[in-house]
Amino acid sequence: MSCFELVKKFKKEYPSTVAWRLFQNSNVIDMHVNPDEEVTYAFAGQKGEALFDCFQTAVVAVTTKRLLIGQKRVLIGYVLNSVTPDLYNDMQVYEGLFWGKVIIDTAKEKIVITHISKDALVELETVISSFMMEEKKKYYYEENSN
Repeated sequence: MSCFELVKKFKKEYPSTVAWRLFQNSNVIDMHVNPDEEVTYAFAGQKGEALFDCFQTAVVAVTTKRLLIGQKRVLIGYVLNSVTPDLYNDMQVYEGLFWGKVIIDTAKEKIVITHISKDALVELETVISSFMMEEKKKYYYEENSN
């Protein structure tokens, strides 16, 4: 299933999530998915912490190897973040009055995705944490077997 199909499914299940231009943002992810990986889960939200900024939509995709965050710029270009399990530190989930927020802490930066439906927060935490814990075990095993 393509990234766009997964994001559409997420948006249909959690319609109060604020997200625009899902097709364009999903295409950024699809361009960077390697031949040996596939997208298993995807969701959308606003990238950044500004409470009233609803124009920074990004798509977050969990692949079989890493986390990808894609954001198509309005005029020219795009931004892509790739988080491999060895760079992943932890994750925080916040529930606010209207929406929720997820902060993905990596070795280099904190990635903040806001304006997510409060109902989706438990699912997002479960999917991302489960994936990262399983993949980190593989990294740990590979490092210690050498």
